[in-house]
Amino acid sequence: MQRPAEVSHRSLLAGLVIATAGACGGYNTGEVVENTVVIEREAGTLPINPPTIEAQESGTEALLQAVSPVSDDVVWVSGQQGTYSRSTDGGSTWETAVVPGADTLQFRDVHAASASEAWLLSAGPGELSNVFHTNDAGATWSLQWTNPEPDGFYDCLDFWDSERGALYGDAVDGVLRIMRTEDGGQTWTRVPDDALPPANEGEGGFAASGTCLVTGAEGRGWISSGNADPSRVLMTSDYGRSWQAHSQPIPGGSGGGLFSISFRDEQNGLAFGGSLNPDAQPGPRVAVSNDGGISWTIAGEPTTDGAIFGGAWVPGTDVPLVVIVAPSGADYSMDGGHSWLPLDLDAYWGIGFASTGAGWLVGPGGRITKVRF
Repeated sequence: MQRPAEVSHRSLLAGLVIATAGACGGYNTGEVVENTVVIEREAGTLPINPPTIEAQESGTEALLQAVSPVSDDVVWVSGQQGTYSRSTDGGSTWETAVVPGADTLQFRDVHAASASEAWLLSAGPGELSNVFHTNDAGATWSLQWTNPEPDGFYDCLDFWDSERGALYGDAVDGVLRIMRTEDGGQTWTRVPDDALPPANEGEGGFAASGTCLVTGAEGRGWISSGNADPSRVLMTSDYGRSWQAHSQPIPGGSGGGLFSISFRDEQNGLAFGGSLNPDAQPGPRVAVSNDGGISWTIAGEPTTDGAIFGGAWVPGTDVPLVVIVAPSGADYSMDGGHSWLPLDLDAYWGIGFASTGAGWLVGPGGRITKVRF
């Protein structure tokens, strides 16, 4: 399938203005008052600070594609040329390195459990898809898993905790590929065919930002599938042992569909997508669910152009804040995706927020940008 490796293939600071919010969660209007956005609702008002973005020095020119924050201080990122980077001071300084012997691999996803423990997923056909693990802050890395199927291609990974995790990959011979671990990645087991919905022709994922698979509380998890018509959301409620498919309104097809998915809680989620095909007709790129991912409706259109590579809710506030990234820039929404404002015009591929609200955007040329609201 089409797999983002360069923008053509897979591939303005925010001005605070008076904005009208959609009918989402009871929020009615937004206005700027003394450099603070105030969202009015029936229960009162909640001030939202203007977003601030801070360029940080990564120490690499590699394309960075994925982010995994642990806290306001601890965050890991990963990218191409075997590159990963880690910060323990909120991004003021970054320790950047290449996994030994892996300088040709593309680490398109990273999941960090702490300042010392993390997993990297390299994406690519056959044996180019691998999982690496460290428990000593990158001093040493162990190769935990290598894709045994020449036609396989793995796109993203996530973990429920330090033991239970999952990998998602493109379908092989008409069957979806999802792997599970219950021992921190020491062993990986393929989810049986009868526990998966039948694959649509060409169905897989976009290995753009490491956000096509996300985990939630109590064994929930969601996958955004693409490159097939229709593009779907896959769901689990048993730590990945079985999965169900649900339709959504973002068009699919070759090079199109869902790229990313994010859930604010067990009920409220957003799916993001578009098309890498330059001849594709414009269509919706954001869909919203209020029932845990079972049903989806079209949300508002961002100001960015082209496919949305990644999106994430901003934790730590009652206001439904969302940020998206794309090669054409970054946007944010204060009403759960119903309306959008520009955040930055630089190109970004990956995004991640800590539970405390600190976030990082990453992209070409080793770009790392910290964002706060």
